[in-house]
Amino acid sequence: MTLEVRQLRGDKKVLRHFLDVVDTIYAGDPNYVRSLDMDVSDRMNPKKNPFFETGEGTGWVAYRDGVAVGRISASIDRLHQERHQDGAGFFGFFDTIEDPEVAKLLLDTAAGWLDARGCQRMRGPFSLNINEECGCLVEGFDTPPMIMMPHHRPYQGRLLEGAGFAKCKDLFAWTYDVGTVPPRAQRAHDEIAKLPEVTTRPLDMKHLGRDVRLIMDVFNDAWSDNWGFVPTTESQLDKMAADLSLIALPELTKLTFIDGEIAAVALAMPNINELIADAHGKLFPFGAIKLLWRLRVRGPKTGRLVILGIRKKWRNVRKYAGLSAFLYVAMNQAGHLLGMTRGELGWTLEDNAPINVGIKMMGGRVYKKYRIYERAL
Repeated sequence: MTLEVRQLRGDKKVLRHFLDVVDTIYAGDPNYVRSLDMDVSDRMNPKKNPFFETGEGTGWVAYRDGVAVGRISASIDRLHQERHQDGAGFFGFFDTIEDPEVAKLLLDTAAGWLDARGCQRMRGPFSLNINEECGCLVEGFDTPPMIMMPHHRPYQGRLLEGAGFAKCKDLFAWTYDVGTVPPRAQRAHDEIAKLPEVTTRPLDMKHLGRDVRLIMDVFNDAWSDNWGFVPTTESQLDKMAADLSLIALPELTKLTFIDGEIAAVALAMPNINELIADAHGKLFPFGAIKLLWRLRVRGPKTGRLVILGIRKKWRNVRKYAGLSAFLYVAMNQAGHLLGMTRGELGWTLEDNAPINVGIKMMGGRVYKKYRIYERAL
């Protein structure tokens, strides 16, 4: 039997196999949700994904006797390399049948591409960088993934370890039942709400570009010391605003100000995966209408908190110590009013104790773990 890889290189046939191979890999898995083809193809397109303004990347499909059996991407984020100076290049979109030979071929191909461009280590999965989908699922295979979160077969982590990869970092996804909040959190919320200088509002869809920049200004400040952090660029902000204009429910975002200055934000998105599970990656001809009806009329029952951040200047001010709880409670209230029953918070780093303790205080519990792997080149 022959085993080979083919690079995307703008080849429409290989791109189609890159998109479709997941149907073979995840056949029979009731919790797999195929990403929309238009989203994946746009992310791999240098003309449509602003990542490629400061990075480079490509992808491959593995074939056994002419039949697609796996895929992978490799990418280099120059903003990451400039900031962290760790020589890391990334791999992502790692999906393969349960076959060590296929996995090794894909991983070695990506490693060769990264090595030829001067990388010293290979880290992932990141599809294509830390601000997109991250990690290989290693716990929590019994529920579908939320929006912008990956899903894998249990064997895929073992294939990575068998190919010489070791754990670099674990990421936690927390599940949270919308409803009554713990009394301690409610008290913290009420204390902040009484302060006359503190105001909060939802996302303003008429000024989405402005609000996205306010949110990411807090994100870039609050997360700047986090492991692997890379700031967002202006083009990425424009893309984010365009994406949110299609799916955002403004009540699920809170912008909080102190004396008129942006101080803290929480951004959640409706769980589109809940609404597209039967689309099989296709929005046309009728999928787009169905999605809009489900989003705007029926409404999603789940959502994912993507960003919660407080600017550093306010973190150690005792008067505003309850800002995180204030945002958690406000988001819970919004979800309840929208008829949501469950939310996901995350991901968070396994060693980010302050954030993880706060989520536990709100009644959250870890229900999925994603692992970042690494191997020297």
